Amino acid sequence: MCCLRPRHDRGQQLLAYSLETQPESRTADEVDCFGNHRHVLSFLEEHDQLAIEARSVVVPAAGPVLPADLGKNAWERLHAASRTFDDWDWLHPGRLTCPSTSLTAFLERHDIAPGADPLASARDLSRQLHRVLNYVPGSTSTQSTIEDILATGKGVCQDYTHLMIAITRSWGIPSRYVSGFLCPDGEDAGSHTTHAWVECRFPGVGWTGFDPTNDSIVDASHIRIATGRDFSDVSPTRGILLGGGGTTLDVKVTIRPAGT
Repeated sequence: MCCLRPRHDRGQQLLAYSLETQPESRTADEVDCFGNHRHVLSFLEEHDQLAIEARSVVVPAAGPVLPADLGKNAWERLHAASRTFDDWDWLHPGRLTCPSTSLTAFLERHDIAPGADPLASARDLSRQLHRVLNYVPGSTSTQSTIEDILATGKGVCQDYTHLMIAITRSWGIPSRYVSGFLCPDGEDAGSHTTHAWVECRFPGVGWTGFDPTNDSIVDASHIRIATGRDFSDVSPTRGILLGGGGTTLDVKVTIRPAGT
């Protein structure tokens, strides 16, 4: 199964998309409960190598213009708006975002707590996580929980995102995991990597993206692929392998301006 097709909503436009595999597969398309497009691939012949190539033409959404805060009684309005079944998935702990005594100790050690305004609190939290954590590729795996980054202070974008989600949900802010790509302005076309960040929903503002890995508000340099409760909902590929032997995975992401 693949989850590689960029979203076409909330200002982001998907102009073209194609998926090719080698060997060829039988492909069925589906949309999951979070609105993500998936491809179910079936291979009927033996093979010792599988190549999946997805190509997209995307117009990213413009960066948001955010207020400094949400105004009077913001926490009360946020909690009132969140008392619906629609926000169940975005308010409750997941397998990779569970609260724990380690998380409580981390928050106390770094004096992290919600402030007078939800939006300002989320913005400050993203900045604090960027400051106190160390980005170290290879220090965790795709199955790591927040306990790993809490224990070492080291992780990658997935870990920063899971940790921020665990905290904001504990504050009563609906929060979700976003997978995608990052291409900073002015950067030459070439090899990039997949990326992850957080979206929080606020009354009167809606879903707002925070990138704690880069201490930034999500803008036109971020291309959204899928949203879910945590990484396990939006894994780019997953499947069942029949046969012996080990496997290795090689991923290459290339982003360039259209027409180049």
